Amino acid sequence: MSDAMRGAPVRTDEEGFLVDPSDWTPEIAGVLAGRERVELTDEHWAVLQFMRDYYDEHRIPADARFVIRFLAKERGKGSAARDALFELFPYGYVKQACKIAGMRKPRVWSTG
Repeated sequence: MSDAMRGAPVRTDEEGFLVDPSDWTPEIAGVLAGRERVELTDEHWAVLQFMRDYYDEHRIPADARFVIRFLAKERGKGSAARDALFELFPYGYVKQACKIAGMRKPRVWSTG
């Protein structure tokens, strides 16, 4: 599947995950969020930026527990951080947060 984002086609898989995470831009995140019916707030952007920074540093997507820790400590959510993550991305960390942050579909989701 391909979308005309950023003036050039950006490849996504059949579930809408970016094929190449380096194609990600904030504009693309907005398009992907719209498809997921997620209206991006400052809190969403903070999570997405954390995920992108983690990916840039480690070359792998952040596990949900790292994002929860970020929300707890850096965003002041404390013990409510896990619930906050699922309020931001109600259909799940992988299905929505990873997709909007431009991560590839995790292998555990592969059907083939």
